[in-house]
Amino acid sequence: MNATPPVSVIMPVLNEERHLRTSVRHILEQEYDGEMEVVIALGPSTDRTDEIAAELVRETASDKRRVQTVPNPTGRTPAALNAAIQASTHPIVVRVDGHGMLSPNYIATAVRLLEETGAQNVGGIMHAEGENAWEDAVAAAMTSKIGVGNAAFHTGGEAGPAETVYLGVFRREALEQQGGYNVEFIRAQDWELNFRIREAGGLIWFSPELRVQYRPRPSVKALAKQYKDYGRWRHVVARYHQGSINLRYLAPPTAVVAIAAGLVVGAALTPLGFVIPAGYLAAITAGSLPAGKGLSLKARLQIPVALATMHMSWGFGFLTSPRSLAKKVIASRRPAVKAERV
Repeated sequence: MNATPPVSVIMPVLNEERHLRTSVRHILEQEYDGEMEVVIALGPSTDRTDEIAAELVRETASDKRRVQTVPNPTGRTPAALNAAIQASTHPIVVRVDGHGMLSPNYIATAVRLLEETGAQNVGGIMHAEGENAWEDAVAAAMTSKIGVGNAAFHTGGEAGPAETVYLGVFRREALEQQGGYNVEFIRAQDWELNFRIREAGGLIWFSPELRVQYRPRPSVKALAKQYKDYGRWRHVVARYHQGSINLRYLAPPTAVVAIAAGLVVGAALTPLGFVIPAGYLAAITAGSLPAGKGLSLKARLQIPVALATMHMSWGFGFLTSPRSLAKKVIASRRPAVKAERV
């Protein structure tokens, strides 16, 4: 591999007026000597996202690092990613979300790691950072083991092979070999794609050297929807790919069932049933203390709310995930990214 191969950055965006310009700036200002293009796949936004994207295209029209856009009428993330991959041209493909902020040497480090490890995809830490008390609380929950278990891309860890990574920097041939993202996976498309890459013998590599700032969801409702979808689609992955589930993913649905059972028993039979939900509340309250170190009092008080929202929504989504989704996904197994595009 060339030491500085040309790189394509792909961005699926929908209603990202708040962060899009800053996110693109972090890409264009990368400390990387190679050629770079940015392809933004535009969903049907209802805010100023399209207007901001058009401004970025005009502003970079004569630059070496140019921004272009492609339509994504479905609004779905995997369809956006595939459309951007199709429109891009370079051998290294970097995924970035519209609310993700790359560290200055992110791309240079990722390219180096691809060369050093021989991996098909490398990724690092999803470093959640808030802009207000609620987002600070969510960020603390998302970067704590009580919130997300031992997921290295949330909590950090040593470099090494991984099941999946946050976002990802891919060799194009790996994406084309797998036909890109499965368009039926509205969520968990990263995990599902990385599973297929690993099944084909490819290496997925995690490194804490890679760091992306992430802006959490701005409300309880938005966070609950996000995590319900995560749980729902992670169950689809488990049905679609046998053997892809582990105990960490079963913890939230187990907690939901246990707490619901405790409430029913406590209300109908004996107050002892309330021990289970009370114990859960005590656990997340205690766990929020180290997670909230250094935050404002207002943020610290909201961490248990964020933890409960994440756990219960993920577990509920997992438990209520309809089997019909897996059937639909299996029926859609066809390449979405064609090799002849390169």
